[in-house]
Amino acid sequence: MAIADALIGELTQEAATTRRVLERVPADKLTWKPHDKSMSLGQLALHVATTPGNVAGMAVPNPSPAPTSFDQPEATSVDALLTAFDESVSTAKEIVGGFNDAAMMESWSIAAGDKTLMSIPRIGWLRAIMLNHWYHHRGQLSVYLRLLEVPVPSIYGPSADENPFA
Repeated sequence: MAIADALIGELTQEAATTRRVLERVPADKLTWKPHDKSMSLGQLALHVATTPGNVAGMAVPNPSPAPTSFDQPEATSVDALLTAFDESVSTAKEIVGGFNDAAMMESWSIAAGDKTLMSIPRIGWLRAIMLNHWYHHRGQLSVYLRLLEVPVPSIYGPSADENPFA
């Protein structure tokens, strides 16, 4: 099995779980924040929705330019959020599917101007940021849902609200 195939398989499996979490985002709470320093629900949800495609896109140029801003836009509706999610996952699958094993193992860098910020195998970037970073923020989003009294879906097993094994 090619490296890209394994990543796409994991992305596909995790996308189904992530969609269940995003579908629970209450449309009337998109501007809600648990703390002044936190992202709003709409910002965090859109970040979760767009991470796979955005991160995969960054893996194409080598070196990739570092983002100049980390300001997060806010979702305007749950429908727009889910559309952005579907497009992001589709984009990520297309981009990742275009990398052969040699390209996955190639040293890839992210740079700010002439300064290299990170150099790792491309697979390391995709694993750490496209997937692990995505899971981190999905977990954060599940906490937002709990704080808003929204039933949290099963992610890797039962939640206090849903037991897929019962």
